[in-house]
Amino acid sequence: MSNRTNRVCPVERAGNLDNRIRRWFQNPQKILGPYIEEGMTVLDIGCGPGFFSIDMAQLVGKTGRVIASDLQEGMLHKLGDKIHGTELENRITLHKCEENKIGVSEKIDFVLAFYMVHEVPNQEEFFNEIRVLLNPKGQVLIVEPPFHVSKRMFKKTIRKAQDSGFTPVEGPKIILNKTVILKKS
Repeated sequence: MSNRTNRVCPVERAGNLDNRIRRWFQNPQKILGPYIEEGMTVLDIGCGPGFFSIDMAQLVGKTGRVIASDLQEGMLHKLGDKIHGTELENRITLHKCEENKIGVSEKIDFVLAFYMVHEVPNQEEFFNEIRVLLNPKGQVLIVEPPFHVSKRMFKKTIRKAQDSGFTPVEGPKIILNKTVILKKS
């Protein structure tokens, strides 16, 4: 498992994950708006520098909460610096996950796993942990990149999710990316 860190985007390249050009192709409000409502508790796994976390915090409103989780302390520091002194600081909880465990205990209404499931060494354990965290009507959005994840690999990931008790439904259309929404079976 120790080579997992070699497979994640390094903190030094975090700027590539959070820029205006990306917003044109992957607008967080458009992608997440249909799934996140005010008052929800949502989890952004592999949040990086917070590209999606900040918009998620706006969508959940003052009564909701975002748990922004990342394996790298440096990514969490970047997000913490962005929200420091803003009203979003009260809505976003920074959480450092472990290599093989998310480690969140509260119930979640929506989970975002954007460009990170292919980095998880044990996807079965990952989906089992998410299933326990997810509220009965909760949903998981998985988005995988076009060049790192083949169609065959993505189907294999979906099968692992199904084996863990999820039902896949069509996800949002995001140019070139592979997407799926998972619901508890």
